[in-house]
Amino acid sequence: MNRKDKLNRIFLVLLSLFVVMLGYGILLPTLPYYTERLALKDNLDTDLINFHIGMLTSIYPLFQLLFVIVWGKLSDKYGRKPIILLGLVGFVVMNLLTGLATSLSMLYMARIIGGIFTSAVIPVSNAYLSDITSEKRRTKIMAWSGVAISSGVIFGPVLGGFLSQTNLHYTYSFGVFHLDRFSVPFILAALLGFVVLLIIIKWLKNTEVKSRIASEVVKFSFSLSNYFIILLLLSFVMQFVVTLFETVFSIYGKDELAFTTNQVGIGFMLCGSVMAVLQPVFATYGEKILTSKQQITLGLLISGVSLIVFPFVSGELYIYVTIIIFAAGGAMVTPNLLSAVSLISKENTGRNISIQSSTNSIGQILGPVLGTWLIAGGFYYPFIIAGVTVLVSMGLVYFLKQQDKEVNQILLADQHKKG
Repeated sequence: MNRKDKLNRIFLVLLSLFVVMLGYGILLPTLPYYTERLALKDNLDTDLINFHIGMLTSIYPLFQLLFVIVWGKLSDKYGRKPIILLGLVGFVVMNLLTGLATSLSMLYMARIIGGIFTSAVIPVSNAYLSDITSEKRRTKIMAWSGVAISSGVIFGPVLGGFLSQTNLHYTYSFGVFHLDRFSVPFILAALLGFVVLLIIIKWLKNTEVKSRIASEVVKFSFSLSNYFIILLLLSFVMQFVVTLFETVFSIYGKDELAFTTNQVGIGFMLCGSVMAVLQPVFATYGEKILTSKQQITLGLLISGVSLIVFPFVSGELYIYVTIIIFAAGGAMVTPNLLSAVSLISKENTGRNISIQSSTNSIGQILGPVLGTWLIAGGFYYPFIIAGVTVLVSMGLVYFLKQQDKEVNQILLADQHKKG
């Protein structure tokens, strides 16, 4: 594969990641307002609105969790491209259903479809990138994957916040579907997803399918070493905290700060922007100053402290500054964890990244549920508990260092035996 072909492939895979996360980002600032509107239309108790916001946020990663390992195994068997295409089809359907929903049950159905099919895109795209890059460049390319994901989370909330506030006074009902100004951002996301689907069908080549049966059991047992389990625990904590923050911030912005969807969208945009800019910076130059373990430790410290401080900050500017600091901490942690997982086993990268993605999904399920439950006691609780959880998880990095030494010793011993 020549350099130009490889760059084209990388670009197309990053494009599919971007559009899926754009759809995710569009919903972030609008979900509390959209849920409230549909709940009131269904004559539901207003006290249950936050519960439904939490459940609608959680049900998406729940179905991602249930299907991500399946997609990972299928992609190892049939190649990455067909699985990415299936994921994009589901993404288009999810956004059309969301935009045209007339009840909460339809919104739940859209989220379930989205969870099932978008779980095919992110881990399988990362596995594709891993397939076509050398171990030396793995951290760098995983950081660019992080940029594509973060970029979606930058532009999505801005688009969602802006387009849902557009002054388009029209309503059009057909059957159980309903088209109005709230539909606009989701119809746009569906159209973009459809365009990217056509581009991927035409120009992305499938990866080579490798037949491997004999080594499967051995590799799987190594993949689930203590070293891998600690990486998974750290991934879980980061994802749990990020989704808890996203869910609670959107409700906090709506109820406590009296923010519009635009202002909430700006908060998410800043968070995504910092992640997008800093992830490749830390991945490319971070190792020259700090080891990956030190970057993870410092990132956890920054994220944890900023979360604890967050509910005590007042004023729009200071709230945005605290979000930026929180995102900077996350940008140090995420690419280093993803790179470490992708390097564990060359043959089973797709499955290992899928296992990590499943772990992330558990965090994404529990974060919104716990966050919306804790809000009942006051907005301080979810932020402080999330911050303390991150600070406590710093202790895991010590064990990661110990396990790292053990893994290196095992690899050296294997090399001596072969020699």
